[in-house]
Amino acid sequence: MSILRSMWDKREILIAVLAIVTIAAHLIMRFGMDADPDAARVPLLLCLFVGGTPLVIELAMKAFRREFGSDLLAGISIVTSVLLDEYLAGSIVVLMLSGGEALEEYAVANASSVLKALAKRMPSVAHVRRDGTLEDVPLEEVRVGDHVTIFPHETSPVDGVVIDGHGVMDESFLTGEPYMMSKAPGSSVISGSINGESAITIEATRPAQDSRYAKIMQVMRDTEQRKPKMRRMGDQLGAVYTPIAVALAVAAWMISGDPTRFLAVLVVATPCPLLIGIPVAIIGSISLSAKRGIVIKDPGALEVINTCKTIIFDKTGTLTYGTPIITEILTAPGVDERTLLSQIVSLERYSKHPLADAVVNLGEQRGVSISEPKEVSEKPGQGLRGLIGNREILITGRKALIELDPEGAKLLPERTAGLECVVAIDGKYAATVQFRDEPRKDGRLFIEHLSRKHGYEKVMLVSGDRQSEADYLGKKVGIQDIIAEQTPEQKVEIVRQESERARTCFVGDGINDAPALSLATVGIAFGQASDITTEAAGVVIMDSSLERVDEFFHISKHMRRIALQSAVGGMILSIVGMILAAMGHLPPVAGAITQEVIDVFAVVNALRAAFPPRVISDIRER
Repeated sequence: MSILRSMWDKREILIAVLAIVTIAAHLIMRFGMDADPDAARVPLLLCLFVGGTPLVIELAMKAFRREFGSDLLAGISIVTSVLLDEYLAGSIVVLMLSGGEALEEYAVANASSVLKALAKRMPSVAHVRRDGTLEDVPLEEVRVGDHVTIFPHETSPVDGVVIDGHGVMDESFLTGEPYMMSKAPGSSVISGSINGESAITIEATRPAQDSRYAKIMQVMRDTEQRKPKMRRMGDQLGAVYTPIAVALAVAAWMISGDPTRFLAVLVVATPCPLLIGIPVAIIGSISLSAKRGIVIKDPGALEVINTCKTIIFDKTGTLTYGTPIITEILTAPGVDERTLLSQIVSLERYSKHPLADAVVNLGEQRGVSISEPKEVSEKPGQGLRGLIGNREILITGRKALIELDPEGAKLLPERTAGLECVVAIDGKYAATVQFRDEPRKDGRLFIEHLSRKHGYEKVMLVSGDRQSEADYLGKKVGIQDIIAEQTPEQKVEIVRQESERARTCFVGDGINDAPALSLATVGIAFGQASDITTEAAGVVIMDSSLERVDEFFHISKHMRRIALQSAVGGMILSIVGMILAAMGHLPPVAGAITQEVIDVFAVVNALRAAFPPRVISDIRER
């Protein structure tokens, strides 16, 4: 069954190959072997019966559903060629139609791969402790209250609360928060998050089918079903071109009384500049994009991105780098900042805290000296403690410091957005270290040029992060329309509402963005974070650069301009050929050959899309 399904999915390619082989066989038999004309027509009959029949049936079903595309002309031509014994002309039309559809299928993304990738990410079993032993239990059999052990680097199978063990977990793909989150007894764990280097045991609080991850999968399914289908460029042009061609063919038949002229007009009219020219331009643009680190998964994105009027950004990893950095060290009076940094860097090298890397990185940048600490300990809720020389260094939180040094706590700066840790030396407040996930350097320039260069009327920031963090970023990059603290379900609803008003582009990162990416008119993902996101998006930016997003916009403009040149130019030439056929100057086979010549011109022009446009990025232009 799977073999048959695979062959059915590739039927356009098989039909195109069959058409080439049978047409070549006919020409060899007819002119190379001087065979009997009836015998020479057998390969063409095979082509029309085996290859033409499924194409005509498919087009008839479209017509029954009132889906009148440009390919309807090809279906009428195939049927008419059989009725008028013009088998060669009909076979050429089969080749043109199947070849165009094969090119289109070559670049079309498979939406169901998103759900496959989501399902693949989750474990199929959970390690559950029952009757004192650890058993591998099918995921669907995990019950609320079960004690589930998560080994190092495994994915959490269910939502739960830590009852044993300490460590960190990567929840950034799910929550949008850019940090590794510390876990200790009492901490909540989200299904789908990835464990660090220490095994932990959680108590399941929900069955797998009700977990956070399962809800995201359900939203993804609903999104795929509700996503509206866009009319492609070829269909839009074909809606004008098809009635003109049919009217001209009928008029030629009625005026001349010769049905062959009806076929001749339709053969010349077969819209190969639409069926082949546009896909060739798209494939050329896909190739150009790939060379620039941009993967086009849905070719429709190239056609419609420059018609989008609303662009929606996620925060973490999209407009920011997704990695916390130290923004300020506020020291108490009499404390030397460089000496303090040297002390905390020496200690943080032994920490698994999510912010430790940011401290160590700043120390390396500033070249501070490193000392070997003694008696290092990091107990949950108490912070990181150790001896540097003869000084006791404690890196902890605001609450712990207030209990330790109430008088010194009065020196604490006012709480701001972002994260922080406080430092005490020998039990006395010494400093506050503030962290933040900073915006990308080119973020403001990119946002400012969207309306000026690309016609966007509305720019939004929709984030799962805290309101204070989203407001800070919005101010930094110049976005005023900000909605924070949103779940994946809420993001989908926002995208749906905006899509009802105008075509939307969503730029995101992480599993929590996958449903919104899939529902938007065009979804653009930064591809280094999550395989789920890259499956859901129509476009994947591999090196996480806003400049690459801008390049995609320009490549799309370049493609549309060239595709329209090929399509409209080819249609004009076809109309000239149709008029000649209507006047009796082009019989069906000659008309088919004429159409192939027009195709060559259309395809050669379409190939220019594989070369970069004159301007491929204008972020820094004023």
